[in-house]
Amino acid sequence: MGSIAICPGSFDPITLGHLDIIKRGAKVFDEIYVVVMNNSSKQPLFTVEERLALIEEVTKDIPNVKADVHKGLLVEYARLKKASAILRGLRAVSDFEYEMQITAMNRKLEENVETFFIMTNNQYSFLSSSIVKEVAKYHGSVSGLVPPAVETALKQKFKTP
Repeated sequence: MGSIAICPGSFDPITLGHLDIIKRGAKVFDEIYVVVMNNSSKQPLFTVEERLALIEEVTKDIPNVKADVHKGLLVEYARLKKASAILRGLRAVSDFEYEMQITAMNRKLEENVETFFIMTNNQYSFLSSSIVKEVAKYHGSVSGLVPPAVETALKQKFKTP
């Protein structure tokens, strides 16, 4: 059996930063599940179905990547898929403390799943879905921040010409 990793997130929407992490992870792991997770502290712009469709669209050329949705604990999903790894991107030191807490809890719940961190490419170190949504909301250009399909979807959400 090959190595299977889970790349979780809210992906509201998926950005080029996310895509960079996914592509780099796809070179290391045999299979990657990009999983839309529910973050109860966030109010999403896109529905779960829309986010899943966008992920499928922008990863369709990466054969070992699959998109999915899970509403429970991440480690439950990892067990279900027989995954041995969780793949996470780190943008800055500020991400590290939060990610460390999540990693410690996941490790407590499932000791057989390791978390792997990939440092974000410098050109995306400032990038977040929240920033992208804010720029798009006020009709600013998000070209070069998100894949073209996501840019189109954002324009439709915010009725940008």
